[in-house]
Amino acid sequence: MTGYNELMQYQIGLMRKWIFGAGRKAPPSLLVPALVVAAAMFVPLVYLVARAMQADRQQLVTLVFSSRNLELLINTLLLTGGVLAIGTFLSLPLAWLVTRTTLPWRRLVTVLAVVPLAIPGYVMAYALMGIGGRYGVAARLFDLQIPNIQGYWGAVIALALYTFPYLFLNLRAALLGLDSSLEESARSLGYSNMQIVRKVIFPHLLPGLLAGYLVVGLYVMGDFGAIALMRYEAFSFAIYNQYAGAFDRIYAAWLSIMLLALALSFVVMEIFVLRRRRLASVGSGSIRPAKPAVLKKLLPVAILYLIVVLGSSVLLPVLMLAYWLVLAPPDISIFLQVPWTFVSSASAALPAALLAVVLAFPLCYLAARYPSPLIIWMERSAYIGYALPPLTLALAMVFFALQTAFFLYQTIFLLIVAWTIATLVLAMGPIRSAILQARPNLEEASWSLGYGPIATFFYVLLPRLRRGIIAGIVLVFLFCMKELPITLLLSPTGFNTLAVSVFTRTVEGMMAEAAPFAAAIVLFSGISVGMILRREKAL
Repeated sequence: MTGYNELMQYQIGLMRKWIFGAGRKAPPSLLVPALVVAAAMFVPLVYLVARAMQADRQQLVTLVFSSRNLELLINTLLLTGGVLAIGTFLSLPLAWLVTRTTLPWRRLVTVLAVVPLAIPGYVMAYALMGIGGRYGVAARLFDLQIPNIQGYWGAVIALALYTFPYLFLNLRAALLGLDSSLEESARSLGYSNMQIVRKVIFPHLLPGLLAGYLVVGLYVMGDFGAIALMRYEAFSFAIYNQYAGAFDRIYAAWLSIMLLALALSFVVMEIFVLRRRRLASVGSGSIRPAKPAVLKKLLPVAILYLIVVLGSSVLLPVLMLAYWLVLAPPDISIFLQVPWTFVSSASAALPAALLAVVLAFPLCYLAARYPSPLIIWMERSAYIGYALPPLTLALAMVFFALQTAFFLYQTIFLLIVAWTIATLVLAMGPIRSAILQARPNLEEASWSLGYGPIATFFYVLLPRLRRGIIAGIVLVFLFCMKELPITLLLSPTGFNTLAVSVFTRTVEGMMAEAAPFAAAIVLFSGISVGMILRREKAL
């Protein structure tokens, strides 16, 4: 009996250590809300699997092993590979020019290379679609009848022009952090320039490149707007058609699970490739930046390259919007709808941003002040919503509402909850950084003076978290204002947003009517990106 009691005490001790760690016990007032948030992140997965399991065995075999799924898989992989290849071609030379050469106006070029993040993929697709066709800009201005830019190449170009800044930022950071002494040592050992690139520079760029590939790949696999506008048959387009057409929602659930499995495979591959890589310097001393290379005769080539990249990713959509707004403007009533549509979008985006920040705080605070295996697991669970393809998340929330909480179906609240699940990790980043920078002894001093947890939070901690909280609100708000697939599936009848207005009008070929809404998205997103860049001292 004594041995049994000792075993039980040992197991209880292990459980306490797993929950609370080796330090102080986490306060229940934060631990309970954090557990609720972590559990809520698994709700979409549970209901998606539950809906898919409603298929019988014969139906399951037919759904999963159909030739249609193989075609969708190949199309999705080809699309993702094409976007990554073109994105690398756009971002790698650009990152090299602004970090390793004497290119003029490098700071301005860096800022302009990030600006495409303010132009969503569906707006980029809108700009490309407006060039060709009988009523396109080329036909109207230059009397040139060129084919419409659609299909595979249309989707690849639109998504690559929007997503390449993610690769650029990662590659630029990797090049700036590379110690030039490594290249000098390799050169002194007789390595050629090509060998230095292959054996020294590329291995140090690989982690940043793969991180960018992961972000871009997950976005491309989950994108719907640009793919649907370009009429390219990928997983996301098929999921929406199955759901919206009410053909077979069990099939839509299985398509969503297949897309999720494909997305998770990208995460696993990145972990496998980077496993056991050690790239840090082992010597003492600070990192020395490389001496910028003088372009000389290559300067005209570099300038031409910049004109092509920045012209197609920034100037083209701006000029297309300017054409439809100035030379072929829609009726004045369309312009009058834009402010109301903006307010409608903001009426749901702002609550989602505030809710994401409120839910992110207990997770971030516990991870920073009371780390333990359980709390680390809860914090990592927040990434589920962001990793889920948007249409998969939206479809899971539809199943949840229909099977468990029908009163939430077709309500603004369900849309806000889905947005919050998808963006929680965006709010956590700046808040967690702010908490880590706040000194714990200030909170301990407040407690020793008799202040309670609430007073300590408002008078001591909150002033030091203000910038992180504002940054989290801005990031989530910007995401929700541009978000399309979740809104299409979950928004109530009659509820309209800027993104939905652009998409529905572009699908119907109403390019002029879509222009004011697209311009509003670009203008608002541009201001938001500018605020983020200024905060990061990129300007």
